[in-house]
Amino acid sequence: MRSATLIEPHQFRIDTLDTPEPGTGEVRIRVRGCGVCGSDMGPWKGIPGLSYPLQPGAPGHEVFGVVEAIGPGVDGLAPGQPVTALTYRAYSEYDLAKADSVIPLPESLADRAVLGEPVACAVNVMRRSGVQEGDTVVLLGTGFLGTLLLQLLRRHKPGRVIAVSRRRMDEDLAGRLGVDEVLTYEDDVCGRVGAATGGRMADVVIEATGKQGPLDLATNLTRVRGRLIVAGYHQDGPRTVNMQIWNWHGIDVINAHERDPAVYRSGMEEGVRLLAAGELDLEPLITHTFPLADIDQAFRMTEERPDGFLKSVVLAAER
Repeated sequence: MRSATLIEPHQFRIDTLDTPEPGTGEVRIRVRGCGVCGSDMGPWKGIPGLSYPLQPGAPGHEVFGVVEAIGPGVDGLAPGQPVTALTYRAYSEYDLAKADSVIPLPESLADRAVLGEPVACAVNVMRRSGVQEGDTVVLLGTGFLGTLLLQLLRRHKPGRVIAVSRRRMDEDLAGRLGVDEVLTYEDDVCGRVGAATGGRMADVVIEATGKQGPLDLATNLTRVRGRLIVAGYHQDGPRTVNMQIWNWHGIDVINAHERDPAVYRSGMEEGVRLLAAGELDLEPLITHTFPLADIDQAFRMTEERPDGFLKSVVLAAER
């Protein structure tokens, strides 16, 4: 099989390796594709503490494909089933997954790019967010995760949704997603949120960027006894927080990242159900696809984030 190996920052190499055999409780997936996650940018850029080369296929984990073979002790899965899964070396033509991390797809999704892991992240963020009907919600960051969260927010019937991003969100898309006001960081965000809430500020603020500046802004946008939800992936060093405001305002700060495999699976199952029901739609969010041979370009695109970009997907093979 072909597999992409990150041999040093900003450079993959395509290797030819033996196809892995599934062990007890494992499934071999013929990978159709794998999304490039924001968390993959750390290894790509070369964050401290990593040694290169990485394992072949790493850090790919947003996989969708077809069950190719099953190991001993696996029930409920069979060769030929379309699936999404949480694996860790999916920039390859094949990858192994624990059977309990594999989610079968209904026939209606069999030919779709179903990125189960980031959908699970979005579902689990919304579970932790505590958004109630009528709440004023501010979302900081309208990339792939942020746009998924906006789709999910509609189900909670917030009273007002304000989206803030580096580049102004497309007004038509914002309208379809139920966004009431679109701002950039160049705007007087605190003033606009204050005006929209009679000075009370937002009930729930979701930070979905992984950056220090928006985290600081989120603190200032959250009302007294409001909820600040950290959905962004902060991986490029320590952060500072205004503990005085957090303490004085009695803000509930929720780190909405999940690491429990059972919670991940539950989020993927719910995400697949929502996709099948048409309550989530990934297709307009996957803006760029690349063959495995062009994986470096997929990562460069994710790093540079040009106008119109939301998500890169690496296609493992042309089938």
